[in-house]
Amino acid sequence: MAAPNKQVLIAIIGAGGVGKCFLSQLSALATRRPSPKLSLCYISTSKKALYNDDYTPIALDGTLEALAASSRSPPSLSQVVDYLAAAPHKVVLVDNTSSQDVADHFPTFLRRGINVITPNKKAFSGSYGLWQDIFAAAAESGASVFHESSVGAGLPVISTLRELVETGDRVTKIEGVFSGTMSFLFNTFAPTSGAGGSWSAEVKNAKALGYTEPDPRDDLNGLDVARKLTILARLAGLPVESPTSFPVQSLIPEALDSCTSGDEFLERLPAFDADMERTRADAEKEGKVVRFVGSFDVAAKQVKVGLEKFDKSHPIAGLKGSDNIISFYTERYGSNPLIIQGAGAGGEVTAMGVTGDLLKVLARIG
Repeated sequence: MAAPNKQVLIAIIGAGGVGKCFLSQLSALATRRPSPKLSLCYISTSKKALYNDDYTPIALDGTLEALAASSRSPPSLSQVVDYLAAAPHKVVLVDNTSSQDVADHFPTFLRRGINVITPNKKAFSGSYGLWQDIFAAAAESGASVFHESSVGAGLPVISTLRELVETGDRVTKIEGVFSGTMSFLFNTFAPTSGAGGSWSAEVKNAKALGYTEPDPRDDLNGLDVARKLTILARLAGLPVESPTSFPVQSLIPEALDSCTSGDEFLERLPAFDADMERTRADAEKEGKVVRFVGSFDVAAKQVKVGLEKFDKSHPIAGLKGSDNIISFYTERYGSNPLIIQGAGAGGEVTAMGVTGDLLKVLARIG
């Protein structure tokens, strides 16, 4: 058991959807596990910050209201590094943003002994140099870095892959549906039974239900899936340079690349329905359905993202709602893959992955 007076300080950057859910999970965790004492010492958004120069804890009740009322602007990231590195206890930085700038500072935080947990994909799917720098910095200082929620929200995708690799199994191939948005779109556009609507109608519907980004092109360009695939491929030992260094099929018609807004894009999309209709019909002729998947083959060093056809009995074809599915083909699992499936998006489950990472850090420093 940790000593009763032992404290771990938590610093949070980002208080949006995931950040809010994480705060409430942190508050429940602090109550449930009194030792070590979890104290919030810093929280900021892009406009405001809340912290005390002497590291006095911020109350976990009413944090967001206190942050909104704060007159302090966020310090620069290098000032945040200095502030946290000088703290009287161990510190865990929780980055709940998708900021490249914060991601670029991870090596600095880690070198100064600050543990980092985050759902921020940009840190682990950006340049291969940054990836190497992050893990080198952690090894150098002994600080931990965990990013379970950067792929599959709360699903145990990264921890499973790490365990496979670290116990000596060899990953041969990973294939799956990595985007809740794309999952929902194709499950409704090309269901295994019954008929789907037109492509543009399904995209509009997905946006209305909150499944897409405010501008659906941010989902349809395939880059979100490419980022997640880059992270997994690197963990499996493929030194993928970046998410744009392999083929990624965009579902944005070239003529609509120049739209100035998501609304204009949705307005003009019906004119291109025939293309997707052909894709759906081609699959139907073979008794199959079309899905948007990412995959990599380690031996062939091949990584790709795009549309593929699947038999209706295939696990990828039978997904429901916005679920993700990831199939791990390895030497130990042979031709029957290890499959992880479930909700791959949403504030609560993403924050759960972050909270799970916090527990891993506490186990290491406890």
